[in-house]
Amino acid sequence: MQIIDYIVLFLYFAGMAGIGFWLMRGQKKQEDFFMAGRSFGKLMQTFAAFGSGTGSADPVNTARTTFTNGMSGMWSVMYWLFVTPVYWISAVWYRRMRSLTLGDWFVERYESKAIGVAYALFGCFFYMTYGAMMFTAIGKVAAPLLGDTMFGMQLQYTLLPFVAVVVITYGLLGGISAAYWTDLIQGICIIVLSVMLIPFGLSAVVDKFGSEGDGLMDAFRLMHEQLGDGAFTIIGGSTASEFPLYAIVSIVIINMIGIVLTPHFIVTGGGTAKSEWDARVGLVTGNFIKRFCTIGWVITALIVLTLYGSDVALTADPDKAWGLATLKLLGPLNIGLVGLMVACLLAALMSTVDCFMIVCAALVVRNIYQPYVKPDASEADSLMIARIIGALVVAGSVALSLTIYDMFANLQLTWIVPMLFAAVFWVGMYWRRATTGAAWITFTFCLLFFLVLPIAVPKLSPGLTNSPAYTRTSHVIKSTLTRAALPLDVSRGKASAVGKSVTETKRRGGVALFWTGGVKPDGDEALKEIDRRKVPGGEEVVYKYDCKLVGSGRLRLDMLIIDKLGVDLASMDKAAIKTLDLPFATVVPFIVMILASLVTKPNSRQALDRLYVKMKTPVDPDPAGDRAQMERSYAQPDRFDERKLFPGSSLEFQRPRAVDFWGFIACFAICFGIIGLAVLVSGIGT
Repeated sequence: MQIIDYIVLFLYFAGMAGIGFWLMRGQKKQEDFFMAGRSFGKLMQTFAAFGSGTGSADPVNTARTTFTNGMSGMWSVMYWLFVTPVYWISAVWYRRMRSLTLGDWFVERYESKAIGVAYALFGCFFYMTYGAMMFTAIGKVAAPLLGDTMFGMQLQYTLLPFVAVVVITYGLLGGISAAYWTDLIQGICIIVLSVMLIPFGLSAVVDKFGSEGDGLMDAFRLMHEQLGDGAFTIIGGSTASEFPLYAIVSIVIINMIGIVLTPHFIVTGGGTAKSEWDARVGLVTGNFIKRFCTIGWVITALIVLTLYGSDVALTADPDKAWGLATLKLLGPLNIGLVGLMVACLLAALMSTVDCFMIVCAALVVRNIYQPYVKPDASEADSLMIARIIGALVVAGSVALSLTIYDMFANLQLTWIVPMLFAAVFWVGMYWRRATTGAAWITFTFCLLFFLVLPIAVPKLSPGLTNSPAYTRTSHVIKSTLTRAALPLDVSRGKASAVGKSVTETKRRGGVALFWTGGVKPDGDEALKEIDRRKVPGGEEVVYKYDCKLVGSGRLRLDMLIIDKLGVDLASMDKAAIKTLDLPFATVVPFIVMILASLVTKPNSRQALDRLYVKMKTPVDPDPAGDRAQMERSYAQPDRFDERKLFPGSSLEFQRPRAVDFWGFIACFAICFGIIGLAVLVSGIGT
């Protein structure tokens, strides 16, 4: 980076810190610090949802998976698209909860302060892990731009703590107001990030592969010629991609169930909005903006693949794709664009971490400190503890990042952790019979089955790691295929000319069935042929391992159960094996919660009446008017019973209003419109 790039970075950091100092004067009460007085309109809610939902890992993940899978790699981030219509409904929940944290809602629903503690600890663990993933992404992407060292130390040990200090400064001084104002600025930076490289990249493609008279749009034709049309397929086949259709559907469903109960959604999901309409529009619009940005990230990754697909280092580590493109395309201009790109990537991290930090502070203060440590704590005491906890959460994220420094190891944890409370939240939201005892049984089951036992069992029984019964893999398949060479094959040295026959031998399979860390041969690898078959363009030979294997990582207990049910796991491809346990994690906690509720003591009717009538009472943007409406609802808990979808039952589903129904349908239409835009982009130049 040049001097001008560092000047851009300094101005960016100074501006973020200045916002925190400016807004510090208004933080007098917890509701000011955690919810900004519930005063934000559609614009601020939009960029809060966009900023908190768009982390530094998103463009990195999209670039990596697109580099290795073609356009179908967009689903590494785009799977959230079809979750968005649910936000049109859930945004109303968060505003009607009228709580400062989701932990408060769990305490009220299940009449248990202890369950609020469990949820607070879950939230802090989840966000420290998620934050670590984003800090790791920043370190990996910034390395090609800033160099591997800074001030004589490895880059991550200087850059990441510095970024953390800036986040802590403006976030803990100005609270959620500072987070939202910086999210507005940083959201604009993220949008700039999403499109900045595209014109420079298209120009470079034309310069390298085009002929005289070609314009920028001709770059798309040139990319098709270099990469082949297969790289522009939106949904990958089961063997060609990590993202076949069934995998996309499974990932969408599990995230649809898990995301709505993550702690920050009560803030960015609508809890800080002036009205229910502001909450809905802000949450949905912010998330749709992110999906449009994803298409920009995909185009950038395809440009990188076209220009640098023969780079051996990049092929070995596609995480570097975004950083390398920035360095190659923007660096030579020397006008501060590299510094702007780093600032935009930092914005993507900071706009997410600042929200997580404040949400964790609220959880600890509201659900641990005040109930158990100091019930008579003043507002000043509570704000001081909130700032300390927020700083500790960010510090913990950095420490975890520096310890693991593996973005995808962190990502694996963030997918499964929300299932600890998923069934407890959803069943409790809509079924009066859901009980406190069942909530504890379900939480304990999920904690043991998905997190504790998969780690503890291999420690207690180390022989499992090399047992033939537990180290089985899918079949190893070696395919020898002959096809016409593409220009990329020539640049990689696989063929002498375009169109010449090129024969490739590829290997796939050998995926561990029961270990998250995979398996490796304990000594020399040996394979035994079990089948040989003709396929279009060549032949495939199927093998199984004929040697001792050693497993690592967490033991997948759910896959052991699926195997016992007689499912032929060995014949499945990688995407199927990685996806198969998602339905188990989605369905089983709900079965446990429902069955346990039927045999445990029901909660008190009075508490349930108060909670459900509150969730049905529309929010009045005027605080005094809203209090009056709530007093009326508490005095008349059956006030909205005529709108129950199942009258006289213990189910609390309400008949949808026109705005619910048509808004939901409109969101789905926009989802397909975005997919249509991606298809349109994939066809440019054909």
